Amino acid sequence: MAEESNNLPSVTYTLEREHLHQLFDVLTGKGYRLLGPAVRDGAIVYDELTAPSDLPVGWTDEQDGGRYRLKKRADDAVFGFVVGPHSWKKFLHPPALRLWQLRREGDGFTVIQEEAESPKYAFIGVRACELHAIAIQDKVFLESKYIDPMYKIRREGCFIVAVNCGQAGGTCFCVSMNTGPRATSGFDLALTEAMEGERHYFVVEVGSPAGADALSEISHRESQADEETTAERIVADTARQMGREMDATGIKELLYRNYEHPRWNDVASRCLTCANCTMVCPTCFCATVEDVTDLAGDTAERWRKWDSCFTLDFSYVHGGSVRATTKDRYRQWMTHKLATWFDQFGSSGCVGCGRCITWCPVAIDITEEVRAIRETESKKDSAGD
Repeated sequence: MAEESNNLPSVTYTLEREHLHQLFDVLTGKGYRLLGPAVRDGAIVYDELTAPSDLPVGWTDEQDGGRYRLKKRADDAVFGFVVGPHSWKKFLHPPALRLWQLRREGDGFTVIQEEAESPKYAFIGVRACELHAIAIQDKVFLESKYIDPMYKIRREGCFIVAVNCGQAGGTCFCVSMNTGPRATSGFDLALTEAMEGERHYFVVEVGSPAGADALSEISHRESQADEETTAERIVADTARQMGREMDATGIKELLYRNYEHPRWNDVASRCLTCANCTMVCPTCFCATVEDVTDLAGDTAERWRKWDSCFTLDFSYVHGGSVRATTKDRYRQWMTHKLATWFDQFGSSGCVGCGRCITWCPVAIDITEEVRAIRETESKKDSAGD
């Protein structure tokens, strides 16, 4: 598990494209299960990898509100895309997790506690916004009075290879949230992909002792000044390409002041309460618990499964749901993400990845909803002057 900060030298190294396979071989040799982006079912998803050839080489994605398409690039970029429908939480906070089993034995029963898996994951291709998302989930599951043991054991075994973004997506707004496009902490190694004519290489930054150890077993050299300059230019260019932006100034207070704003009715008229936004969000962590039995009544199991504040049953208590309307549920989600999250965890719950915009079937745009509320306030202030 990479440290949030380190005292390692700020020197960078260069790894040639033809040596990328060595990184895979070294991590596999250290017992890591390699996970990263791969093309499947018309999207770039996170799956098990065995070699660099499993990565989406030569592919990119086009994203906008309610729209996602893959297309071939004119080059062989390894990481020439942004983020897809999956986030790393599917490995650290699984969608379905059995908590325990109960088996009938004669006139009694035995409770069998679920053994915590301790997989050694190596995440390949983690973007800066996703590093911030993992850090946010760390606060939720590891840094409170109540620690999730399943999350803890999975998180502690992680080796993270970050990738600084070489292009922004149509729904990206990480710059607005101060979460990217450059990885600044939380990684073991961070790569910036560069292609100059016939040259194809990666500028590598070391973020932990484990990263330094892995790099020592891979062919590399200290970066030259022009290579470092190229890497910095690539990230700076990406920062200027954001497909969306959000003015996050005083956003908590903005939403608290506008709890009864008419915009909530407007968005409710469009929202399908399908929960897509919460499923693809890398920080949402709502879950429910379900008990199931077999038909014979000899075995029972308790499962934790992902849930969403958009479902009617999520806030159900005796007598009905606390948030019975679409307006209530959308307002709860957006206000929690951008406002009350600060009160709970000390930061925003949004990292600007844009997934909730891309994968919303009706293209509801969280940045546009914030803008609409803010503009209404500005007009009122102007009228008052």
